[in-house]
Amino acid sequence: MELSHVRGGDQPPLPQETIGRALARAAASRGEREALVACEQDLRLTYAELLEAVDEVARGLLARGVGRGDRVGIWSPNRAEWTLVQYATARIGAILVTINPAYRSSELRYALDQSGCRTLIAARSFKSSDYVAILAEVRDQLPELTDVVWLDDPSWQALLDGGRDQDPAAVERAGEPLTADDPINIQYTSGTTGFPKGATLTHRNILGNGYLVGNGCRYGEQDRICVPVPFYHCFGMVMGNLAALAHGACVVIPAQAFDPAATLRAAAAERCTSLYGVPTMFIAMLADPSFDEHDLSTLRTGIMAGSPCPAEVMRQVIDRMHMGEVTICYGMTETSPVSTQTAADDPLEQRVGTVGRVHPHVEVKVVDPATGETVPRGETGELCTRGYSVMRGYWNDPGKTAEAIDGDGWMHTGDLATIDEQGYLRIVGRSKDMIIRGGENVYPREIEEFLYTHPDVADVQVIGVPDERFGEEIMAWVIPRAGVALDGERIREFCRGTIAHYKVPRYVHVTDEFPMTVTGKVQKYLMREQAIEQLGLGATANG
Repeated sequence: MELSHVRGGDQPPLPQETIGRALARAAASRGEREALVACEQDLRLTYAELLEAVDEVARGLLARGVGRGDRVGIWSPNRAEWTLVQYATARIGAILVTINPAYRSSELRYALDQSGCRTLIAARSFKSSDYVAILAEVRDQLPELTDVVWLDDPSWQALLDGGRDQDPAAVERAGEPLTADDPINIQYTSGTTGFPKGATLTHRNILGNGYLVGNGCRYGEQDRICVPVPFYHCFGMVMGNLAALAHGACVVIPAQAFDPAATLRAAAAERCTSLYGVPTMFIAMLADPSFDEHDLSTLRTGIMAGSPCPAEVMRQVIDRMHMGEVTICYGMTETSPVSTQTAADDPLEQRVGTVGRVHPHVEVKVVDPATGETVPRGETGELCTRGYSVMRGYWNDPGKTAEAIDGDGWMHTGDLATIDEQGYLRIVGRSKDMIIRGGENVYPREIEEFLYTHPDVADVQVIGVPDERFGEEIMAWVIPRAGVALDGERIREFCRGTIAHYKVPRYVHVTDEFPMTVTGKVQKYLMREQAIEQLGLGATANG
């Protein structure tokens, strides 16, 4: 009996340098190649120019007393300065605290206070958020925050000007004692209950992961990666910026936030070879009225992550967007983020039905949540990950760290998964999302995959809601295809006689959209809360 425990190989070798040294080496070896394009800002930087601009920011930070281990917050949508601050902090050993652009006052206060940020670099506003006003609400509750720099403001130029008197070699000197195992980034995971936790990542964690993700996409210095996903999250800053750096490729920022038309325009105009997004982003691009106006023939690869991709969407991405080598990645912030990835030549069924095989230098196993024993191949259990990519821990929270990483170094993901005989991993849900209906364990992903085969269903999510008789009942949230009228009875009729009776949704909610995070992940806990209210199940839920 083969167990669900798989080790990745030891090739290619992991990068052993810091991010700052990797940037300096890239500038020395391919200085004239384009490194960064910010379309909305009409800005282009070669690797030599990128290093020069990064070190200008780094000298400004040094002049203000920022050094190794100090926390510097970045609160901004995607723009060139975000990338400059990412690399500048890495060059001098400061720890970058990435702050969600959607945060409001209480979330901002928590992240800045819990991380002990002394410096914040922020946009003045974005969409409906007035960042200046939001920070003013909580500034007096942040005694450690001594310095705020606003982009598009004289204070940004003052930061740059302040470093002009610094010795040009000061940045190199600051970087000399740094090691690949130094913490370099704190990312706050979006908590569904309680406060988010600050995953603390090292140079080795994220530069290594960027390198291996790029390797999975077959990147070289000719590649141009269109990155409409947010930089504050690993998808943008690791799988985008650092994957490009590790392979000498170019990052193209289409807009400050995802816009389907702007992304298509940038991918075509900049002759991009790779495009990133969660499935909902690709669905929006394929449906955009301007789609046929854009020549996407240079696209070759890309990454989908964040949630399962329906097979029909994947077919269209391959056929209409020319992304024949598009890959699926799976991971979590705490693992830098990617642990598994489909291969560029994997068949379609593996790219829609699995999240690929384990990365090099990583091992994964599936365990029985009750006993901790590794389960046989094909059986469902909790996925655990171990290797170079596992975070240092949650910032200043040893208790939560110990709950997540066991004594043998295994990160317990909370995801339910299976590993098949070929080593392909399938994610079947979150352990907390598993529905127990009348003693039967029901995995929402299984029902979702079945309902995806309904010809009138564009997207679907399945949740459990409280029930007096069975403990929990099945509820499906369904987004119908354009122009189609769907109702609950049609969905239930589709299920009857085809899947087990206890898996047939008792409740069906037809909707235009799901509650989502800014990174495109469905917030099932919000769906459950809304469903309890809509269905009048509050007494049962509280009983």
